[in-house]
Amino acid sequence: MAVTIDEVRAYALTLPRTYEALVRDRVKLRVGRIVYLAFSRDETAMGFSYPKEERAALVASDPDKFAMPSPRDERFNWVQVRLAAIDAEEMREIVTEAWRMVVPRSVAATHLGAGAASALHRPTLADLRAAADVFNGFADIDRSWHGLHEDTRPAIDLGRADHRAVLLRWLNSWGCRIRYPREGEPALFDTGIARWWDAWEGDLPSGTLAGLSDSCLAAFGRAYGELAAIPVAAGRVARSLGPTAAAKTLYALRPEAVMAWDAAIAERLHGARDADTFTRHLTLGRDWARGVLSETGAAEAALPELVGRPGIPLSKILDEYLYVRFSMKKTLR
Repeated sequence: MAVTIDEVRAYALTLPRTYEALVRDRVKLRVGRIVYLAFSRDETAMGFSYPKEERAALVASDPDKFAMPSPRDERFNWVQVRLAAIDAEEMREIVTEAWRMVVPRSVAATHLGAGAASALHRPTLADLRAAADVFNGFADIDRSWHGLHEDTRPAIDLGRADHRAVLLRWLNSWGCRIRYPREGEPALFDTGIARWWDAWEGDLPSGTLAGLSDSCLAAFGRAYGELAAIPVAAGRVARSLGPTAAAKTLYALRPEAVMAWDAAIAERLHGARDADTFTRHLTLGRDWARGVLSETGAAEAALPELVGRPGIPLSKILDEYLYVRFSMKKTLR
């Protein structure tokens, strides 16, 4: 089960542009001047590059395996893992993804081939059940989703200020960390979402993921691109809504149709998070949804019960499968 520092070093040094350095008695792996792996002095823990907006969820998913970085490293895309808690396969996935964050996409694409999306097999019913078992093990995993529904009955309407406020709280409950405006600051999230909804309310596709046409997929991609670019915070560091929150917002609006993503999923599968890539992501989800429906012969409405996630749409079940695989870095057996 456990891996050693020597196994990690041996694998990391096969990745293009990687070299090793010894800094204050600590082994570090670099690409150029950027450190993407670093070991504790006792060589029991490894820090690695990881999107900081996703790391709290990663640590919460398995605190015996993952840990937050030291306070001085919290500003970086960084998290830690106990080497005794991972096996060789998981180590290679962690190292590869950390390396992908610091090399040019062209280098990663050349080394890894056509990309993970083509290499990752279509999930079977057994795969989805295994991922569902992980999610069902979390306490109150669906509470915030049910709360969003309850607070926006009969349907979420982003033309309403109270529904936009509920959406903001829900996004932050999932780790999006959108800062609430301070006194005297403009409410950029509220006004931006309202303008976006005014433009898209009548044009946002409906239906289920398996039934989406190519034109509907493309429309979701355009809606996502505009949504991700909305300014949501002023101050010293301005920020836009961003890829993860945009995907989750679309899921909140069209839960039967949208397979969301986070940074780890998007980078691992596609290497990018722009509008065209989101369209490709939904296209992949549609193909997977159709595949598992064909495998089981079940109606789409009946599939959540077969998987063990009753009341959760197939689009979300597929997202949960990817979250377990890439964000939590679990191997499904």
